[in-house]
Amino acid sequence: MDPTRVAGLEVTDGPSGLKPDVLDAALPVDGGDGGEIDKLAANAVADVQRYWREHLPAVFNRDFRPLANLASYDSAGPGREICGASTAGLVNAFYCAGEDVVAWDRGELLPMLNDSLGPAALMAVLAHEIGHAVQFRLGLPAATPSIVKEQQADCYTGAYFRWVAEGRSPMFRVSTGRGLNEVLTALFQIRDSAGVAFSDDGAHGNAFDRVSAFQFGFTDGPARCAKIDEREIEGRSTQGGFGSAAANERAAAVNVRLDNREALADLTTSLRQAFRLAATPPTLTTGAACGVTTEDALASYCSESNQINLDLDGLVRIGTPPRKGRQGGIGDFAAFAEVASRYTLAVQQEGGFRLDGPVAAQRTACLTGYWASTIADGKRGSLTLSPGDLDEAIAEMLTRNSLIAADVRGRTLPAGFARVAAFRDGFSSGTQDTCGTKYR
Repeated sequence: MDPTRVAGLEVTDGPSGLKPDVLDAALPVDGGDGGEIDKLAANAVADVQRYWREHLPAVFNRDFRPLANLASYDSAGPGREICGASTAGLVNAFYCAGEDVVAWDRGELLPMLNDSLGPAALMAVLAHEIGHAVQFRLGLPAATPSIVKEQQADCYTGAYFRWVAEGRSPMFRVSTGRGLNEVLTALFQIRDSAGVAFSDDGAHGNAFDRVSAFQFGFTDGPARCAKIDEREIEGRSTQGGFGSAAANERAAAVNVRLDNREALADLTTSLRQAFRLAATPPTLTTGAACGVTTEDALASYCSESNQINLDLDGLVRIGTPPRKGRQGGIGDFAAFAEVASRYTLAVQQEGGFRLDGPVAAQRTACLTGYWASTIADGKRGSLTLSPGDLDEAIAEMLTRNSLIAADVRGRTLPAGFARVAAFRDGFSSGTQDTCGTKYR
């Protein structure tokens, strides 16, 4: 896998959204106000349906029947009835098989996605809903668990975005760098909250699993999506519940600080257990960063002294999640994983690998994912993954200067998609060898 590409495509960072001078698809929208958001949404629906008119017959030997209706509403308005439910206060987008309709909230949801993330996020939400329409046309049983339906729809969304990224859409464009980051960030924002189990009614998936499903579709196409079933999800899902609403609340309030001596000791122990080095393992210490080219690196590996220098204050900031009315970082696992990523550089040095460059950055993400897999079951020591931890890793890897997917100088892989894919490979394989051979 080439670290400088995204599933074989060149990394691009141009604008995403409607191409210049594209004629409006002018699809009828029930209840629409004729504004820019409704026009953008209708054009996105037209484009996704164009994709399925081509691919449903080619892949599944079925003709694609266009949606019977599109509906727009304002969640802040008095509400209207769509498929027997009121839209008052409904900040959502949805597909209803009974009326074969895709509906969206033009008042809050779509403007928020478009303004805060970009048009690719809006496209992703509507492509996901049309993915449910595809399931209906393929005859997926109504009793299928919601987690299967939702992750198939995420996967179908990825397949559509591959088509756009390849330049095949006559209406839209998406860059494989910034544009796909918008999509992955949208999936992070609409993930299930920590503590929801994948088997729960209405489960959609945590960010890690939703991003994985999207990447399956982007990399392998829609036929791969139709293979997602209950057995597969049971085997690969990282989404676990805490057991009760009260436990959820308690766990969400607990956040381990890296300036805690016991926490650092637990992290060091987990790393030494995961990576059995022949030489003396690196030591963790506080001090000035060494060898990095980014000013805000919170951890660095000093190869000559075999030390990992930590900015504990900075790591505590990134490890403290935001609370209501207060800004914050990401979460404790993001901070722990940044330190672990620097430890993997010692592993790579012992193996005779180069520590700088995109291949090293990709290998670092993979090895950090492998380390995360070793603490997933809590059997190796005090440090263990909690629900929501892997979502924090996703959030960290979508930041501009992700250390999880960075080389010894702190230079990260250019595309968030590639960072997450490498981390997931290491985590899912459960073996260090995946990173030592696949990325050599």
